[in-house]
Amino acid sequence: MSLGFSNNGSEPPTLLDSLIDSLKCLPGVGPKSAQRMAFHLLQRNREGAKNLADHLHKAVKEIGHCKNCRTFTEHDLCMICNDSNRLNKQVCIVESPADVFTIEKSTDYKGMYFVLMGRLSPLDGIGPKELGLEILEQRLTEQNIEEMILATNSTVEGEVTAHVLSEMAHKKNIKTTRLAQGVPVGGELEFVDQSTIAQAFNSRKHY
Repeated sequence: MSLGFSNNGSEPPTLLDSLIDSLKCLPGVGPKSAQRMAFHLLQRNREGAKNLADHLHKAVKEIGHCKNCRTFTEHDLCMICNDSNRLNKQVCIVESPADVFTIEKSTDYKGMYFVLMGRLSPLDGIGPKELGLEILEQRLTEQNIEEMILATNSTVEGEVTAHVLSEMAHKKNIKTTRLAQGVPVGGELEFVDQSTIAQAFNSRKHY
């Protein structure tokens, strides 16, 4: 049902309808939640809505991927890859930029990262190319990596991805470790508490 009074199916949606529909692109946001958000922004926080729109527009326009690790950044290299104090012989493989944020916040890890932007899923058309494995393989060779830390999620796809990555590392005689106890099967790093992440990271085992 249209909430902007364009209740005739032949009429175009109103601005309010379009705003509510746009908000539904956010994870976990259904029609009712989108409606509440839209009404709140318009009724109680128009300045906040304008600020959100301005920053979202700028972020979508200017934020790309780090050419070294593929995380989000508005520069060629992200802050981590550009930090000369990081341990560049150690690389942690994660599925998303959110995982980088989680590990940085939860542990004292001082190495580098590589962000897959997903996990192997042939049924969804996600293969080695989509995950940037060619870029990773080149990096493993050129940067003389000594340890690869597998921090993909404990899902079926995440485990398959970890196995493929470990095979790649073994061919180059690179030490491979996997996050240990604490991360539940089927769990995703982004939603695991900080103490559990820290324990799993510090207790990682050979893979």
